[in-house]
Amino acid sequence: MISRERGLTRRQFGTGLVSLVSATAVASRAKSETSLPTIDTHAHVFHRGLKLAPGRRYAPDYDAPLALYLEQLDRNGMSNGVLVQPSFLGTDNSYLVESLKTSGGRLRGIAVVDPSVTADELRALDRAGVVGLRLNLVGQSLPDLAAGEWKALLGNVKSMGWQVELQRNASDLALLAPQLLDHGVPVVLDHYALPDPKLGVADPGFQSVLKLGATRNVWVKTSAPYRNGASGESFAKEAYPLLRKAYGLDRLLWGSDWPHTQFEASQTYAKNRQFLDALIVDDGERARVLASPHQLFRF
Repeated sequence: MISRERGLTRRQFGTGLVSLVSATAVASRAKSETSLPTIDTHAHVFHRGLKLAPGRRYAPDYDAPLALYLEQLDRNGMSNGVLVQPSFLGTDNSYLVESLKTSGGRLRGIAVVDPSVTADELRALDRAGVVGLRLNLVGQSLPDLAAGEWKALLGNVKSMGWQVELQRNASDLALLAPQLLDHGVPVVLDHYALPDPKLGVADPGFQSVLKLGATRNVWVKTSAPYRNGASGESFAKEAYPLLRKAYGLDRLLWGSDWPHTQFEASQTYAKNRQFLDALIVDDGERARVLASPHQLFRF
């Protein structure tokens, strides 16, 4: 495990990427800018000894353990983090739960569950620090949220005050999010809502997602611009002011997407944290976005 951690550390902070000195400067500035919490709302932890889910689209060939993630938070001036269950681990949330318990309250979790999960199982996750469930629907059939087991699950989600996190292309999010809102649950959209990379902010689905800001019960993660195509950073700079106007700063979230699965060769935590500085140049505005998850994630 130690050797793999070191290997990933070199991979994440190696030649041609952001230097440790630069990352330290970011951390120092973040701490001096505000006494508000600075929260990373999207990261994953795992190691290769964990059982992989059948039918997975991807599996990493390295470890991204809790200790290494906590180092990223410390180096980049982040007070708290949110661990999102990776799709390749399916509904086995045991390592996520173990990590939350080890963190001493510094982290929260977003779990993946089967729709037939029991209320007792959900309450156990809740006690461990899980605050929502994830629907990663990329490459998957859309669920029938009107089905009985989904209605029961979403009823439990509502009663516990959890959120539902969606990862899907923008055109489908524009249809799915209102269905979830009808169940009375808060909705979080991953990675700028993933519009068609060829259309960017002109994607009709993205334009429909902007209208969801009026509900005041939807949040959007300004995370992983590289998942929006080769021009992802340019897209993010176009999308951010539109999202800010539609949602307000208190409904925008930032996430590192560490360890940047499938993009490890080109991405680092520090690089993504520094892109946030370029995206939101006003220190006070940036501080509000970094602190906005505080209540939603129960910090």
